[in-house]
Amino acid sequence: MIVELRVYHCLPGRLPALHERFQNVTLPLWEKHGIEPAGFFTTLVGPSNQTLTYLLKWNSLAERETKWNNFMVDPEWITKRAASEAEAPIVGHIENSFLSPTGYSPLR
Repeated sequence: MIVELRVYHCLPGRLPALHERFQNVTLPLWEKHGIEPAGFFTTLVGPSNQTLTYLLKWNSLAERETKWNNFMVDPEWITKRAASEAEAPIVGHIENSFLSPTGYSPLR
């Protein structure tokens, strides 16, 4: 198993719009494409409270590439993402890491 760690740094005041997009657009489309989230988190204490951090579970990098690429070119995602940012952009930048669990990790 591979865990993908993604941190979305929202533009000022745009975190609520990102939450709405995840709840109403992203998650249903991920289900359609077989993308499995492991958790979503906001920052309680840290450098910014305008971030969304989440984890995705993958069997391999090849699986991730196939499913993520299919999601990114889905016409529904393209249309709804554009609509969600019609007023203003939501995310300033994204950090992305791929993690491999240790032999003693409860999540493997």
